[in-house]
Amino acid sequence: MSDESVTVTVKLLDREFLVGCKPSEREGLLSAVEHLNQKMREIRHASRSPGYDRIAVLAALDITHELLMLRRSQSALSDSAGEHIAMLRRKLEAALEAPLE
Repeated sequence: MSDESVTVTVKLLDREFLVGCKPSEREGLLSAVEHLNQKMREIRHASRSPGYDRIAVLAALDITHELLMLRRSQSALSDSAGEHIAMLRRKLEAALEAPLE
């Protein structure tokens, strides 16, 4: 597949933007646009001052917060899994070192 950039037209709150991306990244870009557009619509609906820039910044902050919380959660799960694997390894090593009866 080509590494050349293609231009994709995306729409956020009824505004169109041209975005360059690799053809292999197009589907991911469109998913991200859909997610961002939904967040921006939610914020616009709940906002008293629905300026486009303010909505975009609030949506970016909201999505960034979600990402950081997911990373923190994933890190905690990885740590827990690592501890569990280490415990299982110790048990297995102890069982293998035990004399056969």
